[in-house]
Amino acid sequence: MSKIQDKLIPIDLEHEMKKSFISYAMAVIINRALPDVRDGLKPVHRRILYAMNELGMTPDKPYRKSARIVGDVLGKFHPHGDSSVYDAMVRLAQDFSIRYLLVEGQGNFGSVDGDGAAAMRYTEARLAKLSMHLIGEIDKDTVDFCPNFDETLLQPTVLPSRYPNLLVNGSSGIAVGMATNIPPHNLREVIDGCIHMIDNPDCTVDDLMQFIKAPDFPTGAIILGHSGVRAAYHTGRGKIICRARTEIEPMAQNRNRIVVTEIPYMVNKSKMVEKIAELVHEKRLDGISDIRDESDRHGMRVVIELKRDVHPTVVLNYLYKHTQMQETFGANMLALVNGEPKVLTLREMVYHYIAHQKDVVTRRTRYDLDKAQARSHILEGLLKALDHIDEIVDMIKKSPDAATARARLIEAFAFSDRQAQAILDMRLARLTGLERDKLQAEYDELAKTIAYLSSLLADEALLMGVIKDEMTVIRDKFSDERRTELTHMEGDIDIEDLIQSEDMIVTMTQFGYVKRLPKSTYRAQNRGGKGVSGMTTRAEDYAERLIIVNTHEEIMFFTNRGRVYTLKCYQIPEAGRTARGMAIVNLLQIASDEKVTAMIPVPRDTEEHYLVMMTRKGMIKRSQYSDFANLRKSGLIAITLKEDDELCTVELTDGQQSLILGSRFGKALRCHEDTIRVIGRSGMGVRAMRLRDEDEMIDMSILGEDQQVLAITTNGYGKRTDPDQYREQGRNGSGIIAMNLTDKTGLLAAQLAVNLDEDILLITDDGTVIRMAVADIRESGRNTQGVRLMRIAGDAQIVAVARAEQEELEEDEDILLVDEDGNIIPAEDAGDATETTSDDI
Repeated sequence: MSKIQDKLIPIDLEHEMKKSFISYAMAVIINRALPDVRDGLKPVHRRILYAMNELGMTPDKPYRKSARIVGDVLGKFHPHGDSSVYDAMVRLAQDFSIRYLLVEGQGNFGSVDGDGAAAMRYTEARLAKLSMHLIGEIDKDTVDFCPNFDETLLQPTVLPSRYPNLLVNGSSGIAVGMATNIPPHNLREVIDGCIHMIDNPDCTVDDLMQFIKAPDFPTGAIILGHSGVRAAYHTGRGKIICRARTEIEPMAQNRNRIVVTEIPYMVNKSKMVEKIAELVHEKRLDGISDIRDESDRHGMRVVIELKRDVHPTVVLNYLYKHTQMQETFGANMLALVNGEPKVLTLREMVYHYIAHQKDVVTRRTRYDLDKAQARSHILEGLLKALDHIDEIVDMIKKSPDAATARARLIEAFAFSDRQAQAILDMRLARLTGLERDKLQAEYDELAKTIAYLSSLLADEALLMGVIKDEMTVIRDKFSDERRTELTHMEGDIDIEDLIQSEDMIVTMTQFGYVKRLPKSTYRAQNRGGKGVSGMTTRAEDYAERLIIVNTHEEIMFFTNRGRVYTLKCYQIPEAGRTARGMAIVNLLQIASDEKVTAMIPVPRDTEEHYLVMMTRKGMIKRSQYSDFANLRKSGLIAITLKEDDELCTVELTDGQQSLILGSRFGKALRCHEDTIRVIGRSGMGVRAMRLRDEDEMIDMSILGEDQQVLAITTNGYGKRTDPDQYREQGRNGSGIIAMNLTDKTGLLAAQLAVNLDEDILLITDDGTVIRMAVADIRESGRNTQGVRLMRIAGDAQIVAVARAEQEELEEDEDILLVDEDGNIIPAEDAGDATETTSDDI
């Protein structure tokens, strides 16, 4: 007993259960339930198609027993039950389950009435023609392979998939803690969308929807409304309402019949008819005299005969509400991207597929080039040998064995090993003049092929052109007309279609009131103007954040607690210039102690972008924008914060930007964003800048080409400075002086990167706003005080500065300028408003 106890290892049960369940969950997610975004296949479907191809079950060969296919898949690649493999193969052969068949079946493969397929020993199958474009060219090193379950064979990790199968045939599956339900689409529409994105890499989801209009189900039917489709394509999740296609046919004696010819996707026709009969039998539905299923091999036809004087529309509406003649398809576009499950928008699906095709065609081209170069190398040796054929024949005759002959050829004529072996293997018939001409012609043709393949690898535009051409061939050969009709649903109006696209100014007050108003509300004034009242706020409240955004664009709201939320600009109530606005808590699900500290307008093109976040205490982090692409109403964690820290500013970048950071005490640090490593969404980040006691970070800006650094103080002083005066440093430095601050200037309120051809808006804590041209602000050195830009009334201070497009200056009789001491001077003597300098602080 003691020996047994010595071998026992104490294990924490909770830890062991957690570890085992995570391993199980990941295995189900990656290896069983979810499709890959590149080829749209789950592992079992991929293994079936690959095994059938290896067995030679191509479309030009006879059908083979399904049991043979299932056994091969089980024994070589898929160590699970035979029913899982057979059921998966059957679905690939059902024209009511999959939009474009991948397997051609012979025998009973089930029906739309829910009948199961015959046993695998009775049915036969082979690959469909379209499948050859999924798996074709796999022998040209186009994809990676991995060992099978017992490491005796290799299997592909993904198929080449020369058409976008994930969108074309869709997918459904239930994993652990997540599920996917991707609708099928029309092949022509999807390929047209892919070609459009190749030609226009910055296209948006709305642009793609001009081509990919909506799902196209194999059973046809009608999609009601655009809102569910738009939600699915823009966010990856949406509810698509599908309704059966019906016709009302008149009968004798003032009677009518309803004929159902198409039903919603994945609806069991037999159960649908049974449900209608049950409603009639229970007398919950009056007016129906007979129900017959007259479907045959020529199509679906369910006849519902009505009693005399019964209005068919009333009966139809009841059937839509209480039976599966109207169903909701819950789209959840979840797929594996680089082995990780992600909910994808329509644009992201197309983007990842095109990236896969670029990799496939590049690898195929490189493979063909290597083969062509190897053959060209052999031909060079053969042609050279023919020029010295007498010497070579004599040398070979005098050699005691093949190895010696090969060595002598290499030494005498500088042949390579492969060339020498090819010469030894050459038949005597190749010595004729005709054969030499054939060799020369083949060599010349290979030279052209090598030049063409090399140009493809050197020019991405040519490579993408090949992808377009090959997809076009598939489209023209296999595409068909759309089966599912897309109609407007009564009362279903896309609100965006009713809202004019225009630039708006969105402001946020200290107490969390938000509003939008047209950008033209604020006119441009000269430097030193008094400004106009921006809003009437409650006591001690003021507008502290201001951005310019289009009504149809999204805004990301980052809070001081490090969470992020999203809202369309048009969802923010429009208010007058002096109105206070609506409390943000009425629009976002933020906590009572949360405060919005950054608003980021999200551009339509967000691929390969990053979000750079900075906190008050000088921490900074960079995360991929894709980590924030699908935000929940309850928000997501954007950054993990220390207890005494808060998020203060956020910027959207493309990975190649130079950043300039500013602190309240007038220090600045310029660094390149690649010095900030990319970390996950919930990471804390790294230190950006070392701060003195009581100092804090206030601004971070992207420094673009031909931009200047604008610094503005709380008391209304400002200047613009050449960015070359800010040398680029690494992060975690102390920074350099950005502005000479005194009691007169106040502390630094904002530090922005601006263009000379734009305006800025200054807003104070008493609600006053002034708009002025950047070009009217004097350029000064880095260590200067600048000039007065705005006369501040009483104890007011500037709290926010925003950039805007330049507008023509209005003539204003009361425009005044002030000098550095605050004295009013005539406009024609503007040059007297000079700047001041001092030594470094």
